[in-house]
Amino acid sequence: MLTTLKRIVQEVIQIPVLDEALLRLASRVKQVTGVDSCSFYLADYEQQVFVLKATDGLQSDAVERVQIGFSEGLIGLVGQREEPLNIEDAHEHPRFKYYPEVHEEAFKAFLGTPIIHQRKVLGVITMQHKERRFFDEDEEAFLVTLAAQLALEITGAEVRGALSSVSMPEAQPRQKKVTGIAGSSGLAIGVGYSTDSTIDLRRLALRKTDDKPREVQMYRQAVDTTRKQVDELSRRLDDDLPDDVKAIFQLYHHLLDANSLGREVEAKIQQNWNAASSLKMVVEDYAARFQSMEDPYMQERAIDIVDLSNRILTNILLQSEGEAPRVRQVQKDSILVAEEVSATMLAEFPQHYLKGIISIRGSNNSHAAILARAMGVPAVMGCQSVSPSLLDGKEILLDGYSGEIIISPERSIRNEFVMLVAEEALLDEKIDAEANQECESQDGCKVALLVNAGLSVDIETVARSLGKGIGLYRTEIPFMLRESFPSEKEQAKLYREVLSCVPEQQVTMRTLDVGGDKPLPYFPINEENPFLGWRGIRLTLDHPEIFLVQIRAMLKASLGLDNLQIMLPMISSVNEVQEARRLIDQAFYEVTEELSGGQDKLKRPRLGIMLEVPSVLYQLPQLARHVDFFSVGSNDLTQYLLAVDRNNTRVAGLYNSYHPAVLSALYDIVKQADANQVPVTICGEIAGEPGGAILLMAMGYRRLSMNTHNLRKINWVIRNVNLAESQRLLSCALTCHTHDEVFCYINDYLDSKGLGGLIRAGS
Repeated sequence: MLTTLKRIVQEVIQIPVLDEALLRLASRVKQVTGVDSCSFYLADYEQQVFVLKATDGLQSDAVERVQIGFSEGLIGLVGQREEPLNIEDAHEHPRFKYYPEVHEEAFKAFLGTPIIHQRKVLGVITMQHKERRFFDEDEEAFLVTLAAQLALEITGAEVRGALSSVSMPEAQPRQKKVTGIAGSSGLAIGVGYSTDSTIDLRRLALRKTDDKPREVQMYRQAVDTTRKQVDELSRRLDDDLPDDVKAIFQLYHHLLDANSLGREVEAKIQQNWNAASSLKMVVEDYAARFQSMEDPYMQERAIDIVDLSNRILTNILLQSEGEAPRVRQVQKDSILVAEEVSATMLAEFPQHYLKGIISIRGSNNSHAAILARAMGVPAVMGCQSVSPSLLDGKEILLDGYSGEIIISPERSIRNEFVMLVAEEALLDEKIDAEANQECESQDGCKVALLVNAGLSVDIETVARSLGKGIGLYRTEIPFMLRESFPSEKEQAKLYREVLSCVPEQQVTMRTLDVGGDKPLPYFPINEENPFLGWRGIRLTLDHPEIFLVQIRAMLKASLGLDNLQIMLPMISSVNEVQEARRLIDQAFYEVTEELSGGQDKLKRPRLGIMLEVPSVLYQLPQLARHVDFFSVGSNDLTQYLLAVDRNNTRVAGLYNSYHPAVLSALYDIVKQADANQVPVTICGEIAGEPGGAILLMAMGYRRLSMNTHNLRKINWVIRNVNLAESQRLLSCALTCHTHDEVFCYINDYLDSKGLGGLIRAGS
């Protein structure tokens, strides 16, 4: 039976039109089970009815005509109960309702099961038989299993079918709403523009070669051409973009270096693979490494690697085939749509035509989302229920606050959206006018805004003009982009550049945080549960030779400056801090001896720890005796407190930093930190959100570290609120039972202060 199920599902998902797919499914189920009728009803939540979409056994002309209310008949009862309903004689059931259009007088036995996806009833599958009987356990299990397997496919097919308008006689396409992930806040109105990539590494067939020198030369020439193209793309970007954005092209340059991809590609060529095939094999290996990581940011790097390699492939094929890919003309007010929007794709797109971005795959950690936020372009990511071709050429309303897009909007909806866009423009003008003002609440509470960095050293502009230092500098990226551990000298050079960018501001450098979810390609770690495994401080303490080299490099980089702070990740006990401090002391004495006789005296940096493992919440007084500061990593802390993998789409909805338990933990941390006179910073995503920043200020946090694109917004929020009022808001939030209740309080407060436009469309 399982084999039959798989065969039916695979057969149906190949059919692009929803109605045809359901009809085929009804016929196949009827055939393999031997029942007299199989029918599909899909939920229409706007009309609150189940619509008969396909049947094999009931009257065929009743399809689309029969609509059963959510609380009506046996179909409605299956939807209400959200469980199978097995009835010996349907006509005798008190909820049975007769619909003359379907002609089901002859059918007695009834089995219905709901189709549910992410707690939402999508529809109902029914099997009916003319004989009076109960369906047996195997038949019921078959239908339940089929419904579970088809739920996701029907979700996608419903959207695709509605957008394609194949079965619709109307002259105008019907309005449809699709929900994804909010990637960059803002509103946009435009026409979908789907990129037409004619060259794709994934579709390339592997081939051998007899002319290895020629293939090596072709590869090198293609890389050189690609390097020039990347240089040109990076020059198109505004010089004022944040460091995280500019680092996209630094990553590309690193991969184009002969010691990176080049060495491995040429090694494959020496094994008699041609240049294109060698590139494919090496790149797919790199992409697989990144995709296997738990960290969503690192997963997204696979997209960048494939995008860059497609460019190299294009230049290889140009040499061998002499044909360039076709380029479509971009129209004014376009919304870029692609399976995976890459950074270079955005850089190539005419900026004055770009109104918004829709990426079918990806998350708010992708480089496309980072770049979109820096450019101020609204973006929605992860719209997996629709394909780019179906959005191409259609008018789209894009809401980057909620992650919703409306395709082919009705006139009234479009007019309302135009008004919201105008309101948003006025709000942006207000924020820009106060961007350089001191971050201080209306009743005099000062809050320092810091920057989360680590992808490049080009942070001077943003950090000096808007931020008060670097609250988190991630040191692991250079380790992950190499084929071996970087030397002490290489690390010292990099860290010196970072510290020198903001010599008058504190820079908090986190020690190497790899392992498990962020494995190094030259130091593989295989674990079943990487988030609870050998990572962060656990790994580096087990390998003091790695830890000592990094600390020595940091100390040497700080010579003559007094702005280095060292932070330890993934701390779960006091003895880890004690051991780390012992090694730091050792490195300090070693570097001091090396520098004896020098004019500059080495200064001992302040030491802090990340608070992200729940166990430290109960050890803060003990930990306070060994460190100089705390920094709350609210992303991991939330994940561990709620036992939710935020990268798992099935449970991602349970991950919420406004969960009452998380808010209580954050409040308890700052109270304990103050009681023990230890400064505390928070560097998770909640610090860069308007509601989160207000609650954190009310709790007592006075140092918030965030991505650069949030600095202006949070500065404006703090300047327009009152500490006393925010404390009353916090009191209400801490009494809530759910995060939805917390959101209601926050939204009401922001609306009362005229700040509602920061978290949703409209002022």
